[in-house]
Amino acid sequence: MNVIRFTDLCAQGKVAGQRVFIRADLNVPQDDTGRITEDTRIRASVPCIQQALAAGAAVMVTSHLGRPTEGEFKPEDSLAPVAARLAELLGREVPLVANWVDGVDVKPGNVVLLENCRVNKGEKKNDPALAKKMAALCDIYVNDAFGTAHRAEGTTYGIAEYAKVASAGPLLAAEIDAITRALATPKRPLVAIVAGSKVSTKLTILKSLAEKVDQLIVGGGIANTFMLAAGLPIGKSLAEPDLLDQAKAVIEAMRARGAAVPIPVDVVTAKAFSADAPATVKASTDVAADDLILDIGPKTAAQLAAQLREAGTIVWNGPVGVFEFDAFAGGTKAIAEAIAESPAFSIAGGGDTLAAIAKYGIESKVGYISTGGGAFLEILEGKTLPAFEILTRRAAQ
Repeated sequence: MNVIRFTDLCAQGKVAGQRVFIRADLNVPQDDTGRITEDTRIRASVPCIQQALAAGAAVMVTSHLGRPTEGEFKPEDSLAPVAARLAELLGREVPLVANWVDGVDVKPGNVVLLENCRVNKGEKKNDPALAKKMAALCDIYVNDAFGTAHRAEGTTYGIAEYAKVASAGPLLAAEIDAITRALATPKRPLVAIVAGSKVSTKLTILKSLAEKVDQLIVGGGIANTFMLAAGLPIGKSLAEPDLLDQAKAVIEAMRARGAAVPIPVDVVTAKAFSADAPATVKASTDVAADDLILDIGPKTAAQLAAQLREAGTIVWNGPVGVFEFDAFAGGTKAIAEAIAESPAFSIAGGGDTLAAIAKYGIESKVGYISTGGGAFLEILEGKTLPAFEILTRRAAQ
């Protein structure tokens, strides 16, 4: 994917004295008092800002936060807590600027944070008039927000159309490189793990990956539906019986390519969905009518772990069991540890996946951890993200 990289512009000396507009993803969780409870996204945005400052740019940064109503700013929509945290991380003052669309005063070597961009009328619908005003604020536009790359909004798409230069920040560029390595030019075997509660929410992903991967590991409620499609009993487990034909079609598509969807040979069951419910390991053929399947069993986990250790590339989206409950965490833990031990290049994404990676402490052993939820899923679906499309087009002009 050919895009202009902001890192290259800095190295080429093209950033000094320029007005740089960075679209970051600073949409962090907060408690009822407005205190930031998890700042990964803010920390991930710092390298791009530091790069721009070091190059001598006049730096403007903006992001959305929450779901504000356009044109109706409320105190809870403010990026003020983010500005304070960003100032701590950068070791310098980060003024917060409101009502910035018609002009921003910032000098080279300084940085300002522009108030919640989704408060601006026309942001979500990518209004051309708004996009042109924002483009006029800068000499170089930088998209460093992969988490919003699947949305064609004013600060993610429109401004890139009209800015003098439109580039990808280091975070976005790293996502592009990791995705290209995992899906466009993978080392084989390519193994994908797709787990979640429902087949329906990830059906297009499963179909898209069935055309590319050598092993398609399914987990969670998705695995239950595939077990049902394979003629196995699942008791009262979460499943979607109306999608059995779709599950069978994915299995057949894989089989036609000489690939496979491994079906669990054993599972961990309980009589109730509860952290303290007694866990029972059973063969997949022995699930009782009143059982809930809450994890894959140890034999299945061992089989899948062996496949992952032999993989060339691994794509991971979703834990394979209810890993929040320790009694039903064995499968996800085995998968996580196998990925950590595998020499394969691995890319992981999705909120639950990131939580599992953190729980088992394997962050440093995953090749790339994607910062985008919906954007990562759309990539797996085979879609071209709007932010990638416009940056590619601008690079070709």
